Amino acid sequence: MKPSNLPYGLDKIRNDFPMLKQTMHGKPLVYFDTAATAQKPEQVISTLNLFYSNNYATVHRAIYEISVEATKAYQDSRIKAQQFINAKSADEIIFTRGTTESINLVAFSFSKRFINRGDEILITEMEHHSNIVPWQMVAEERGAVLKVVPFNDQGILDYEAFLKLLTSKTKIVSVTHISNALGTVNPIKKIIEAAHEKGAKVLIDACQSAPHRKLDVQKLDCDFLVFSGHKVYGPTGIGVLYGKKELLEELPPYQGGGDMIETVTFEKTTYNVVPLKFEAGTPLIAQAIGLKAALDYLDNVGLDKIEAHEAHLTKTLTDILKKNKRIRLIGDAPEKGSLVTFTVEGIHPLDVGTMLDLKGFAIRTGHLCAQPTIRHFGLSAVDRVSFGLYNTEDEVHRFSEALNEVIKLF
Repeated sequence: MKPSNLPYGLDKIRNDFPMLKQTMHGKPLVYFDTAATAQKPEQVISTLNLFYSNNYATVHRAIYEISVEATKAYQDSRIKAQQFINAKSADEIIFTRGTTESINLVAFSFSKRFINRGDEILITEMEHHSNIVPWQMVAEERGAVLKVVPFNDQGILDYEAFLKLLTSKTKIVSVTHISNALGTVNPIKKIIEAAHEKGAKVLIDACQSAPHRKLDVQKLDCDFLVFSGHKVYGPTGIGVLYGKKELLEELPPYQGGGDMIETVTFEKTTYNVVPLKFEAGTPLIAQAIGLKAALDYLDNVGLDKIEAHEAHLTKTLTDILKKNKRIRLIGDAPEKGSLVTFTVEGIHPLDVGTMLDLKGFAIRTGHLCAQPTIRHFGLSAVDRVSFGLYNTEDEVHRFSEALNEVIKLF
């Protein structure tokens, strides 16, 4: 799909993002690190400025006019997040500080209620550290067994191995929708169905899919789904945790404090209803309102169009890099998200990234917070290009030329 097929001209979209007018080392900025964090459109920035300048007040705690208005705006943000992933109820949306906290919340609360000694937790070899470490902690604390589903050298999850590792002892399967290191799109619908047949619950890490494709938690029938605001072109410090309401009602709170209580005495505390039961303290008011602006922006552009545009960029770069014998692609699954990970023979990834930085290209280098994934390929570091809706085919070709220049230097 050509960029011009977006709902309005690509130049118009790029003009929405002030950061894209910046330079690095005197060169026009080409931002190829959206998988780490997305740039923010003016619509999000202005929404935050307006709230802090004209409409700022606490929520849920006062009856004065601006507090009532802020409370409504905050609740509208929860409704928007519900609609964005097609949850059944806004009560199924919990605001957290990000995907990492969302997964930790589920790991803590779910394990307290459902995981005992000898029970099993199933994750995959391609998970981000935030979907590994919390479950390691749970396994150690509860005496549970952590099992890991492998993937092959193409970066495709071994589904047959998954079925063998899945048993009646499996209490939860926690899996990424799209790998942040490989770009692999996992068959989460099949995984969810198989897990449910064994009586296990499923958490989907949608960090790398929420900004790029439509999600429908009711069609997927997942039990939990998480994503981060800053990756969907919203503010940092805000995340979304979706959970089926009946399941959330069974889980104990993650933290204690204001807003998550019904009554407090020194003898006993009773807890608020979901989702407030899981949102202790002053809420993430501005961040949630900024998140709504970001989700509105994505809906306005159109996720189907974004997905097609980014798929075109990903295929274009992949086809170019495959022609260079010194470049090794890491992850070559048939269905991929909008990122390309690679190494260059004889050049350390950090050196590649540093030289490209001098030419104005912002890419990710290192282990991508996915050390087991990278170690699978006998590596400790890689380079990664990841696309957003604002990137262009011209940038891809300029990147290819710049990369060739770097390779020639070594």
